[in-house]
Amino acid sequence: MNFNIKKLRSATVAIGLTCAMLLTACDKGFEELNVNPNAYTEPALGPLFTTSLVRVVGTGTADRNRTNIKFFSGAMQYHATLQDFWYGEKGIVNSQSGNFFETVYTSHLRELSVIIASTEGDAAQINLNAIAKIWKIYALHRVTDAYGDVPYKEAALGMEGIYKPKYDKQSEIYPLMLQDLEAAIKQLNTASVAFGSSDVVYGGSIAKWKTFGYSLMLRLGMRLTKVDATLSKNWVQKAIAGGVMQSNSDLAKLNHTPTGANTWNWDARELKRESLPEGSQGAGLVKMGKTFIDLLQQNNDPRLPFYATLWEGNIDSKQGQVITQTTLPALQKGLQNGYDLGSIGKVVPGFNTALLKTYSEPNTATVANFSAPTIILSYSEIEFLLAEAALRGWGPGTAQEHYHNGIKANMESAALFPNGNLAPIQITASEITDYLAAHSLTGSDSDKMKDIHTQFYLAHYMYMDFFEAHANWRRTGVPTLQTITYPLNTTAGAPIRRLMYSNEEKALNTANVEAAIASQGPDTYSTRIWWDK
Repeated sequence: MNFNIKKLRSATVAIGLTCAMLLTACDKGFEELNVNPNAYTEPALGPLFTTSLVRVVGTGTADRNRTNIKFFSGAMQYHATLQDFWYGEKGIVNSQSGNFFETVYTSHLRELSVIIASTEGDAAQINLNAIAKIWKIYALHRVTDAYGDVPYKEAALGMEGIYKPKYDKQSEIYPLMLQDLEAAIKQLNTASVAFGSSDVVYGGSIAKWKTFGYSLMLRLGMRLTKVDATLSKNWVQKAIAGGVMQSNSDLAKLNHTPTGANTWNWDARELKRESLPEGSQGAGLVKMGKTFIDLLQQNNDPRLPFYATLWEGNIDSKQGQVITQTTLPALQKGLQNGYDLGSIGKVVPGFNTALLKTYSEPNTATVANFSAPTIILSYSEIEFLLAEAALRGWGPGTAQEHYHNGIKANMESAALFPNGNLAPIQITASEITDYLAAHSLTGSDSDKMKDIHTQFYLAHYMYMDFFEAHANWRRTGVPTLQTITYPLNTTAGAPIRRLMYSNEEKALNTANVEAAIASQGPDTYSTRIWWDK
């Protein structure tokens, strides 16, 4: 060891003497000499992108449970509880409202900002740059939809010394997102490299990311129908012309396995851990909501057994079986939202906790399974939006054609999910055909719009995408939701329309948060964001 150090010192002295004689040439190579060959000097972009995909989807982060489940699934009355900590269901003020905001800006965007900065202007990495930008817009559209005015132009610029970003108005954010999305899509080049196997959503397919980008553009464009129909139509038609999803093979999904916390479907994990523990034997905290179950039953919907079961169907800790009898449609019953153990007797005379076992639970053998894929953006959603576009005269085909495509695609996508090995639940081709025959678009345009978005609502439980169900409800008003009369409710009984800003952000970025509140309106659940008119 000492010998090597002496040799290195001698070599260094020799280099120094030589450099003294050849000043004009000898600085060349010093950078290479001082690089540690065993240390990373450039970011590993592939693993960074994988991490970003997983974190934005929500695996391993508390914000997913607290936002998608406790706030939005309760607000949309997919689920109901007799507890008071499902704040969105009962409109109760709680600091967890800000968790999603905190996680987006401190976790979801962190890796993306490094990827974008490292690849900007590099022709050889143009696809990495473009895909990261598309994914960043996906992450940011959810946070502005949840809160309204948020940082966009200065988001995740800590490396540039911006630690207290200004908030942009949502009326400015949406046009910027759509413009940035279009620019990123146009960057995509099939002749250049992409993320390859690090892309755990599309496996490095540039064509799929292009389709995803235009499909996201359709979603964002349709958001604007109530505030700027002309702008909405322009972006919807651009998306359609660019090429949106054409089948379930195009949908964006992240697969999960039951092997550990880093690979679980996090929504399922949180439901199982906190809301449906097997030890409770049906007396757990969460049940299926009456609004949702009633709609499924009224429509004779073949998805009902796939979505719901009585508690005995959830007792297998490995979630490998379905007890057929517990999923029979006639046995399913939804719990009314907005009550607790002390008040539920007002609507269910003689209620006692033993009756909880007679109410339906999310089916942990299928949609609420640890191995269920997370569907990020679905083909069925795109077809429902195309049905609306056709109804408005903005897109090709007929509204009924797209409407039926959306229903069929959603029911067929059940094949992507795990299923019980004891008595698997099938949504058969004949059931789908019969359902479509019983569900034609008829009546006025208003009636047709209601039918389209009722199916949108029913379909999104397949994917447990309560973010999007809540956003679409705010835009369309479909379905009609039950009024909540809970004493701690702060919304006069109406469903929440946004989340409240993070307490941490209010403490650390006070002036910018206060400016946003002054511009947008009070920081309450009832304040409507820009596009929610």
